[in-house]
Amino acid sequence: MSKKLLLGIVVVLLITNIATLLFVGDSNDSEVVSDGKGEKEINRNEAVATVAGEEISYDEWMTGLRNMQGQKHLKQMIDKEVVNTLAEQEGIEVSEKIIDREVSFLYTMQGILTEDDAVEEEERWREEIKYRYQLEQLLTKNIEIPEEELRSYYDTYGNQYDFSSSVKLSHILVEDMETAEQVYQELEDGASFRLLAREYSIDDETRQNGGYMGSIYTSSQFLLDSYETQAANMENHTYSEPFQAENGVAIMYLHRKLPAIKFTYDEVQPYVHSEVAMHEEGLTLEADQLWEEVDIEWIYENE
Repeated sequence: MSKKLLLGIVVVLLITNIATLLFVGDSNDSEVVSDGKGEKEINRNEAVATVAGEEISYDEWMTGLRNMQGQKHLKQMIDKEVVNTLAEQEGIEVSEKIIDREVSFLYTMQGILTEDDAVEEEERWREEIKYRYQLEQLLTKNIEIPEEELRSYYDTYGNQYDFSSSVKLSHILVEDMETAEQVYQELEDGASFRLLAREYSIDDETRQNGGYMGSIYTSSQFLLDSYETQAANMENHTYSEPFQAENGVAIMYLHRKLPAIKFTYDEVQPYVHSEVAMHEEGLTLEADQLWEEVDIEWIYENE
């Protein structure tokens, strides 16, 4: 994986994992606050915290948030609108296949996500990935790179654009089929896979983590043949029936199955161009210089 791709993935992960405050309220005294993990109702007229008897009011909290993050967050919103506007004017599109590739990499780097969380995260990832690639192409659209140089770069580093198939797994490994059938029945009755793994699994490396094995490329020697066979016939977020594995009897949970994604030169040529141009010109991935191309007015105009 290239340093650029890794940096891009890390940036998306940072953006999408920072807890944000979303307010869904009206003119009443209460509001619904989301910290990214759940929602709760708060009263604007009550303290949001108490420290050694001293209260922190809702208004003090909001003022602090605006002072610390207001300008930064507004600039990020403007950046996205600028890039979206200019990309539409220039006809700059980002292929779904490219976005799918980066989403797949992000899934391999994330921990366990519930089915609902995965849907929400992927939607945010896709927006950030599209923004980043459009920004790159806007910054480099007037930079000429000889075609033979792009071809040479692709011949050397082209495999970094491909994604190898992988599976994200958890398992419960036991010694015999009788125990496995008992565990399976408990799963069918609604028991937690993670808790059952901690109770029954004989795999010391994964037991305390609820049987979680992480993401494994299907070409890896660490993916047992029996596990690969089971995963091929499973849907995401489902568990298998007990099966005979190489080292015991297993029940496997498939968090996500990610297919291989391969590209031709023509499919990635625009992205190779922007990557090479960004590197050769020493450009940073900032939208500031694009602001001059759009009519912008904002409250921090003179700062």
